[in-house]
Amino acid sequence: MEKMRLSGENARVDWVDAAKGICIIFVVMMHSTLGVGLAMGAEGWMHDVVAFARPFRMPDFFLISGLFLGLVIDRPWLRYIDRKVVHFVYFYVLWLTIQFAFKAPGMYLEDGPLAPLEQYLLAFVQPFGTLWFIYILPIFFVFTRLVKGLPVWLVFAWAAVLEMLPIHTGWLLFDEFCARYVYFFAGYAFAARIFGIAEWMRAHRAGALAFLAGWALVNGVLVFSPVPEAMAGFAQVEGGAHAEASLAALPILSLLLGVAGAMAIVAVSALVSEMRAAWWLTWLGAHSIVVYLAFFLPMATARSLLIKTGIITDVGTISLLVTISGVVGPAILYGLVRWSGRGRFLFERPRWAHVDRKPAKQDPAGVPAE
Repeated sequence: MEKMRLSGENARVDWVDAAKGICIIFVVMMHSTLGVGLAMGAEGWMHDVVAFARPFRMPDFFLISGLFLGLVIDRPWLRYIDRKVVHFVYFYVLWLTIQFAFKAPGMYLEDGPLAPLEQYLLAFVQPFGTLWFIYILPIFFVFTRLVKGLPVWLVFAWAAVLEMLPIHTGWLLFDEFCARYVYFFAGYAFAARIFGIAEWMRAHRAGALAFLAGWALVNGVLVFSPVPEAMAGFAQVEGGAHAEASLAALPILSLLLGVAGAMAIVAVSALVSEMRAAWWLTWLGAHSIVVYLAFFLPMATARSLLIKTGIITDVGTISLLVTISGVVGPAILYGLVRWSGRGRFLFERPRWAHVDRKPAKQDPAGVPAE
């Protein structure tokens, strides 16, 4: 049985936190590695790791985000909107403003005095940079509440078709909704089965390891096999470009690899969460939103310092060090906030930012689903 900690309306499950921890590391790794590659005009071995994780990195994050929705989806609308919409709106606006405080001077110098304001306002329609995940989550929460009365198979089939269609309109919200909603809905609709799979993996370690070995082989082959030129237009590649299209990005294969990869992360998480040495991974998962919100600054700082000093020249090694900085930096900041008692608003929604003011234990920072 999963180790579960209950506190008011919130639940903690060890392997779920471990899965979140793995996912947030892969997210930071992707932004760090691609940023280093762009800055240095070259690629390193970490680019291969990022490519391997591409089919399952975001699918698993969304699937995990939907796991506990069934426990709260029937709350009164006011409380539901407070926890599932206003919560994320607060952090999006706050951290959007913080990021712009750092980026505005460069925008001003490059594109003129109105550029920062124009880009800031645009970010409320076209999610800005790394913050798009917490922008789209409330949309998923509200949409799922609206369709929960429909047959599960109908919604899932519709969402699966959307994922398989080559939709690249340029509007991030629409494109990502089409590409990712199927995984979020699967997490919500099939939560009981997913928990059952995790329990089976934990009870049958040999079977879990065999599954992981087979999955890794298939995922790797499809990721690193280029798609035929005639089919490149159908490939579902991040950003809508086809320069790096592989067989893994083709319709149907993309969906299957997304689901298989999500189950692989469930298996890994179920296995490692029982290890004492994995405490840092479960802690990281329980505070994944802390890392997600704040990793941009230590990531950018580490990248700039490492490249400018020139002490290390290997692109892959620099990418790894930048990734570590992006994960550890927010954890240190969070620790300082908790220790000093100052700046709690950065990671904990203050009382004034609630629309449901009924007495309730405050949701702990770092729980994306809550």
